[in-house]
Amino acid sequence: MPCTGLNCPKPTSLETNNEYSYEKLTQTAEYLKSLISFTPQIGIICGSGLGSLADSIQQKIEVPYPQIPNFPQSTVKGHSGCLVFGYIATVPLVCMKGRFHYYEGYPLEKCAMPVRVMKLLGIELLIVTNAAGGLNPNYKVGDVMLIKDHVNLMGFAGCNPLRGPNEERFGPRFPSMNGAYDPRLRAEAQKIAQGAGLAKGVHEGVYACLGGPCYETIAENRLLRQLGVDTVGMSTVHEVIVAKHCGLPVFAFSLVTNESVCDYESKVEPKHDEVIDAAKSMEAVLQKFVQGIIEFVAKNGVK
Repeated sequence: MPCTGLNCPKPTSLETNNEYSYEKLTQTAEYLKSLISFTPQIGIICGSGLGSLADSIQQKIEVPYPQIPNFPQSTVKGHSGCLVFGYIATVPLVCMKGRFHYYEGYPLEKCAMPVRVMKLLGIELLIVTNAAGGLNPNYKVGDVMLIKDHVNLMGFAGCNPLRGPNEERFGPRFPSMNGAYDPRLRAEAQKIAQGAGLAKGVHEGVYACLGGPCYETIAENRLLRQLGVDTVGMSTVHEVIVAKHCGLPVFAFSLVTNESVCDYESKVEPKHDEVIDAAKSMEAVLQKFVQGIIEFVAKNGVK
């Protein structure tokens, strides 16, 4: 039956109120610009337990999330909740110490909105990190996987950060996701890893994002393996989608912090505290690794 007159359902708030409009995000970006004297070239998103990547930033300016207009708040252990501005290897950048997740109760467009703010601040490259479960049987805790592609399982169910009216000033209605993860930087990262103490345990693979907060069942892990997924987590994909939508190249990697269980005889259960501990054990090496990526960009440019 066609929808006419009073029979029409009322539009949802998503359809009528764009909480993160171009104008509101511009206001957020302008506020942040008023606190700094430079234009950040690179944006970094730190995963669980990986906030120490910001420790190598020089001339720091830290801005807590509650201070930033229109910004969500991070509620998860291992996510500090502030933007850090400064320099690494003479490159001006902005780093998120603490990201936002769907399982915290935020819609995906809210989880990914900081990417658009960083774009408005002027970044030309997004570096995304995450702590993930290793599904590939060849991956061990402490390994690093350079993300070459992802499986957007939440998108299969219609959960997408680009859902709703499109904002053409950010990007097109139907963006292609081919080449979302920069192949040039991935190739260079393999070389940089050698000098950072990651000579072994560096892979390229496919990441999948699930909604969380519960970890995957054994049946789900087995299914993901069959789909060709190498690591699984609860972030990153929606951030990368928004980055691709607004024309930002992305370099992303997973730190394997636990082995995803695929055996019904196993008594192993993943725990968030163990994820944090595994990430902390790799702090120094990953700082050096990310610094190497930034130094390469400083010498050779983003493209």
